[in-house]
Amino acid sequence: MEKNTDTNEYAVCRVCFRTCRLKEGEKGFCRARRMRDGEVVCENYGRITSLALDPVEKKPLALFYPGSYILSAGSYGCNFRCPYCQNYEISDAGEGDVPYKYVSPEELVDMAVSMKKHGNIGLAFTYNEPIISYEYVLDCEKLAHASGLKTVLVTNGSAGSAVWEALTDNTDAMNIDLKAFHKGFYDMISGEFETVKRNIAYAAERCHVEVTVLIIPRENDSIEEMRELSKWLASVDKNCALHISRFFPQHNMTDRPATDVALIYKLADIARENLENVYTGNC
Repeated sequence: MEKNTDTNEYAVCRVCFRTCRLKEGEKGFCRARRMRDGEVVCENYGRITSLALDPVEKKPLALFYPGSYILSAGSYGCNFRCPYCQNYEISDAGEGDVPYKYVSPEELVDMAVSMKKHGNIGLAFTYNEPIISYEYVLDCEKLAHASGLKTVLVTNGSAGSAVWEALTDNTDAMNIDLKAFHKGFYDMISGEFETVKRNIAYAAERCHVEVTVLIIPRENDSIEEMRELSKWLASVDKNCALHISRFFPQHNMTDRPATDVALIYKLADIARENLENVYTGNC
């Protein structure tokens, strides 16, 4: 991060595409990073709001150690604003909005190691957006690898280049949420379409990657869009798993019904025109 010793000026956070320019004491859009003493710091470092031993398929990962479990941790904050977010209580939260417990990297890795007897293969960073606390993620991942554990990132894939490169160097598997396959949708959720596409392609060359798309009525549910999405993903990696998931109305998007199950299966068939590994979810 850029540092600025003049408190009347800005420091620039380069964790994601936003490059928030912050004055002393100000928080970024993600609500988890703040300018302090002239430097942008990770305010939610080690602040865990959610911790569970999950089946790896729940991430979802279909082709990465199927049948195993993974210790999954989340904090608070996110650099998107998805109106349908199922974890909005923590993703839309900042300091003081949600209870948390500080867990050091050493403590988290020790927990993961102790759960090997229950089928645990490692650590997953999920529930909120993990890239905004990438320093904590990296510290944990390095310790996890030293202890023989695998590491997983469940992310919107919107990190800046330097942060994304560091994460892909230390992550064994990712599930990247491709929200839609057009810029208009990303504009609606305050994201950036081209950054996510670029990061998916970069990660696919360096670690195991699977992609999820949530199908929302009237937003990203056309056959044409799925054909275009799957064709592009096949050009990145024909063997990349694509998870096509059903939407349910929640949070600030209750103005439409749940996605029709038949449509999910139809879109999966369309995706299979281009991809080898297509899965349906929430059906």
